[in-house]
Amino acid sequence: MSIQALYTAATGMNSLSTKLDVTSNNLANVNTTGFKRSKTDFQDLFYRNLKLPGYQDQLGNLTPTGIAIGLGTRVSATQTDFTQGSFNETGGQLDLAISGNGFFQILDPSGQIYYTRAGNFSINSNGQIVTSSSIDGRPLQPAITIPQDSTGIVIGNNGLVQYQQFNTTQLSQAGQIQLAWFQNPEGLLKLGESLYQATQASGVPLLNNPGLQGMGTIQQGMLEQSNVEPVTELIDLITTQRAFELNSQMVQAGDQILQLVANLRRY
Repeated sequence: MSIQALYTAATGMNSLSTKLDVTSNNLANVNTTGFKRSKTDFQDLFYRNLKLPGYQDQLGNLTPTGIAIGLGTRVSATQTDFTQGSFNETGGQLDLAISGNGFFQILDPSGQIYYTRAGNFSINSNGQIVTSSSIDGRPLQPAITIPQDSTGIVIGNNGLVQYQQFNTTQLSQAGQIQLAWFQNPEGLLKLGESLYQATQASGVPLLNNPGLQGMGTIQQGMLEQSNVEPVTELIDLITTQRAFELNSQMVQAGDQILQLVANLRRY
């Protein structure tokens, strides 16, 4: 076994280590509202071509194959799976799930608009609908304010937000939820806290009311769960561990052979 084989096996260990990290993160977020799992893509590296296909032999015939030795593998991308997660019925007035395409728009204190599938919202001291977080309550965009004397909130499938006040059965309109969608959602930048940021790869956001032009609809009293399937991830974890162990054994075997060769050369 040559030194090249050691480096080749090492690239496999390094790439598989990255896949283990991705799979571990998927499993860690199995209960995270609106979380979308990631998958790891691999691609082979360069090849050392000792003889090219189509080489002309002594009789003038072209050889059907060549001799190429690969130099390992690397992680080419981690793709986000945006398939719909299952819904959990909570009954909360400000628990919202998007059935279909779309992201909620969130205003960061920096002035930047972020995007999320997590619809667990609350009301702050100013009556604004904000993300439910002990770290930072970012307002929903467009901004929607609920009066202090309201006794109930009704949010339709079309994103229309209405509220009921004391001693009245009529509903008053508070605002309209708009959803955003992207030509390439996999190009969104992951920020943590279930937030995404638009990039040049994702394209500019397409805005519209829920239910219009391909946008999903709003389901009040529900939350979208993570789309991580624990059984699938565990199977993936086992196969990745086995592949890592095989590459590790290749490195160990190669090191032993190199030591043996070095010892023979002393004589």
